[in-house]
Amino acid sequence: MKRLPCAFLMLWGLALPACERPGAPGNAPLGLAPPLGLPPVPLPPENPLTQARVELGRTLFMDRRLSHNNTLSCAMCHVPEQGFTSNELGTAIGLEGQSIRRNSPTVYNVAYVEQLFHDGREFSLENQVWGPLLAGNEMANPSIGYVIEKIKVLPEYTGRFESAFGGRGPDVLTVGQALAAYQRTLVSGNSRFDRWHYGKEQNALTAEEQAGFRLFAGKAGCSACHSIGGKFALFSDNGFHNTGIGYAKSMGQPGRHRVQLAPGVFAEVEDKALESFEPPQPDVGRYEVTLDPADTWAYRTPGLRNVALTSPYMHDGSFATLEAVVEFYDRGGIDNPQKSPHLRPLGLSAEEKAALVSFLKSLTGDNVPRLAAEARTAQPAETPPEKDPASTYRRNP
Repeated sequence: MKRLPCAFLMLWGLALPACERPGAPGNAPLGLAPPLGLPPVPLPPENPLTQARVELGRTLFMDRRLSHNNTLSCAMCHVPEQGFTSNELGTAIGLEGQSIRRNSPTVYNVAYVEQLFHDGREFSLENQVWGPLLAGNEMANPSIGYVIEKIKVLPEYTGRFESAFGGRGPDVLTVGQALAAYQRTLVSGNSRFDRWHYGKEQNALTAEEQAGFRLFAGKAGCSACHSIGGKFALFSDNGFHNTGIGYAKSMGQPGRHRVQLAPGVFAEVEDKALESFEPPQPDVGRYEVTLDPADTWAYRTPGLRNVALTSPYMHDGSFATLEAVVEFYDRGGIDNPQKSPHLRPLGLSAEEKAALVSFLKSLTGDNVPRLAAEARTAQPAETPPEKDPASTYRRNP
């Protein structure tokens, strides 16, 4: 018998089940060409990107029943129309109105983030998704198994995991992989800045925006942390830095907080005025992960793409506008023993500050409306399971 080439055996010796083979509907690998200004999306070999996985993950992302009391979805803190964050909340609100101590980061371009959460405590999107699902003040599910058993009894998911994962149903691995697959498609580039800087379209930016970029990369020193490469720009060094904001809150330094009084109505109040009904929550940043004193009050450098859409800003949502952020960095942050050496008073003029803000507003990707609309194509039902999974679970004989 004629022997098959080794390369052929390597490809087919571990043959996939029929529903996961490349030719199966919905399971052909998706091509995810990076837009201008961004590198190829890192894809783990154990979780290939397929249409079936992406669509399943999108449904899970939008499903309120994934919270313990069936009211809170991922999309309610990462609102598609609000830059996949929440423009109305400085810090997120979890199950039954519980306050969360940090701002909801955007999930635009989250595929490029090396260490996830503001403190970098997780290392893959597949694992990260379980943090909010299980956190007592977020989606508050009592266990991994509880989430899985609930998904199993929801009719909208019947057969979908098996189809997307070669016969494998919902479990700790496939739930994470589906949600991760969807989030990796939220790639947004080809901004006006990209067309000017990488595409060499001379008129893609105004003169003020071009001046803002020169400040960003030069006098203002922003690119020391929000890095720009020769072929692409993530606008983040994927590092962790202490700006002094966490320090000031921990030390009880006077501050003000933006409070929503009604839809679209906000007021600035002294932080101390809120302490009687919402005491400040301890937060020492990355130190909680590494236990290294040098990491105290350090937080991950966020990417700046679509930053005009993702207010409020900083890890605690303490700045409502880009103008306020620029003013903060112009002052050189807040002094403390671990403050990043990159921060120093800048002495920018009013015109220079305005130019910086104009430049930042040029970083909005050209596919933002499409990605927000695609999120809403997933319309999971809101009918909860007839019986609580914990009350009906029986081990198969």
